[in-house]
Amino acid sequence: MKKSLTPLGETEMEILHHVWDLKEATVSQVQELILKKRKVAYTTVMTIMKNLNDKGYLKYRKDGATYVYSAAKNPEDVQSNLVHGLIDKVFKGSTSALIQTLVQRENISEEELLEIKKLIDKMEE
Repeated sequence: MKKSLTPLGETEMEILHHVWDLKEATVSQVQELILKKRKVAYTTVMTIMKNLNDKGYLKYRKDGATYVYSAAKNPEDVQSNLVHGLIDKVFKGSTSALIQTLVQRENISEEELLEIKKLIDKMEE
């Protein structure tokens, strides 16, 4: 079995983003949003949301017979952990190697470059 670079799959991330955007969401609400882009079964979304709960990324409360999910971790923490894992696995722990790859290989706009420079300046202060 091939191990993923991140502890979260593509659909798991997609669902997390929807829950973060909505603050609270039912399986039906998340499925509806995904259906705008592609077909997905209710049971698939339900299973993934349950798995995200088991992994500690989502939590839920019951509203009658309905499970209402919300984030157990904020986006910044999840993103930070995923990026650190990526740096360790792909770039042998080198943040500068990641940055060089991004700057050299990606189409970074002038605006984004200025933003990056401002971040670096702020860190140096």
